[in-house]
Amino acid sequence: MRYAEGGARVFRVEDIPLVGCIAFGLIDRGTNLIQVRPTSICPLSCVFCSTDSGPKSRGRITEYLVSLDCLVENFRRLASVKGDGVEAHIDTVGDPLTYPWLVELVSELRGVRGVEVVSMQTHGSLLNEKLLDELSSAGLSRINLSIDAIDADLAKRLSDTEWYDVKRVAELAGYIVDNTSIDLLVAPVWVPGLNDQEIPKIIEFSLSVGAGEKWPPLGVQKYEAHKRGRKPSGVHPISWRSFYDKLRQWEEEFGVKLRLSPEDFSIRRAPSLPVLYRKLEKVSVRVVGPGWLRGEKLAVTSRGDRVITLVGADHIPIGASVKARILTNKHNIYVAEPIS
Repeated sequence: MRYAEGGARVFRVEDIPLVGCIAFGLIDRGTNLIQVRPTSICPLSCVFCSTDSGPKSRGRITEYLVSLDCLVENFRRLASVKGDGVEAHIDTVGDPLTYPWLVELVSELRGVRGVEVVSMQTHGSLLNEKLLDELSSAGLSRINLSIDAIDADLAKRLSDTEWYDVKRVAELAGYIVDNTSIDLLVAPVWVPGLNDQEIPKIIEFSLSVGAGEKWPPLGVQKYEAHKRGRKPSGVHPISWRSFYDKLRQWEEEFGVKLRLSPEDFSIRRAPSLPVLYRKLEKVSVRVVGPGWLRGEKLAVTSRGDRVITLVGADHIPIGASVKARILTNKHNIYVAEPIS
């Protein structure tokens, strides 16, 4: 066990199931896209972060790093259920660039039967030309690069990170287009009242740099206030109707498609893993590690087929076996509470 910047413990995940926890592993939402989460660590502390990530997190007590071999083997089994046309999308509740074996992961995922696309979501703060060259050679298909402001001072404030250099990230965006085989999609989060004037600048930048050779050049994201996420003072989420109305206006202004659909990325329904445990079902679990957030523990079912987040479990020691009641099971992501 070691500690990440900010004080959270770093727990190495290996030899446990990788389906069941939102913070790490694999997420299957019933399409041909598999979310791959090798790390939960993030170097930034964005003021709008939906998962309260980064060194300034107030709720996280643990960060996770998944063993490369364990992750690839579990992914291979899940991909075999999907058939052809699989997209392995490396996204996290942090930033994939904090994963020490990222290049190796991309290479391994690319070699899995049925995988046609390997993509990644990042703010790019840890990128450099050498890493981009290595990711390109490993077979990375697309980078969804989050740039939330062109103005350097505002970018620092939004990331709540003084060393964050958006000009450097913009340079690397150009490098991606000009010097690698990786496609670029720029994915800003529109935070109403904070970066309204920046979104048109980001659209102009994305088009000028040549983003979107194979996929759309932009994917503007809507800010949402999440229960355990950060909520900037004075910021209120707008309605989806208002969001899409504004996207339509920008589409007309800049001549680029911004209202995207799964079809733009060839995402379709596909076979998925069965949901093994029903809501309110009582299951036997063994506590195997610290939880992601305060009051939580990480547990594995007695059959060893799913990992489960136990809430209200401060008092339960690691190694204990307990009974638990399933509270949520959507997309095979399980949250349970211990019962007597």
